[in-house]
Amino acid sequence: MSDILKKICEVKVEEVAAAKKRMSFEDMRRDAESRVLTRDFVGALKAKIAKNQAAVIAEVKKASPSKGVIRADFIPADIAQSYAEGDGKVNAACLSVLTDRQFFQGQPDYLKQARASCLLPVLRKDFMVDPYQIYESRAMGADAVLLIAACLDDAQMVEMENIARSLDMAVLVEVHDAEELDRALQLKTPLLGINNRNLRTFEVSLQTTLDLQKRVSADKLLVTESGILTPEDVKTMRDAGVNAFLVGEAFMRADEPGEALAKLFG
Repeated sequence: MSDILKKICEVKVEEVAAAKKRMSFEDMRRDAESRVLTRDFVGALKAKIAKNQAAVIAEVKKASPSKGVIRADFIPADIAQSYAEGDGKVNAACLSVLTDRQFFQGQPDYLKQARASCLLPVLRKDFMVDPYQIYESRAMGADAVLLIAACLDDAQMVEMENIARSLDMAVLVEVHDAEELDRALQLKTPLLGINNRNLRTFEVSLQTTLDLQKRVSADKLLVTESGILTPEDVKTMRDAGVNAFLVGEAFMRADEPGEALAKLFG
């Protein structure tokens, strides 16, 4: 685990402890279980792929630890609508909303605002370190959660996946290398994210996805993450049979994120 990821996870443990004092585990669980039906995250991705289109999980992200503020004019509802509309022909399949406050300047309300403004399924992108956060994610309206293998041991991943499944939420498990991939493949989720960013050097290489793809069976839906910046990058992935993408920063810097998405994937 990189130093920054370790620091983030340590802060998350503290945040969860504080959250449990505001709302008990049992109360949060009851709140999550009382929520209305989820939107079909996996189904939305598969529907795009079935039409021979790129299945894009478009990110709603204000800032990052390395880049600082990425989008000053940050209105989650407008961004989500832009992604949902695209250029009228090409649009996002799903959304990914950053809810981490300290490192990404996100908040749960951003997810709620984004989801309320469109019909796309929404992934809560945060750093899960405790089962409490899975219930919390459903309570705030998330249709899917991100599990980062580097942050969790095998038992934690299994427990959190089981909770998410019980709440009818999708799970995107994210890996960075072969060791994490082997651990992630033990989970039931069909969604497997390969992050092309090296957590130690922070260098980005699309070869990471291409190398790890060889170890993944056809029943998994592979999502490539980070470093998709040009139509050539998209073509490289699609030629290799990778048809699902999680992209954020490239769109966040554009005046109209949805049009930027359509230009990249059209």
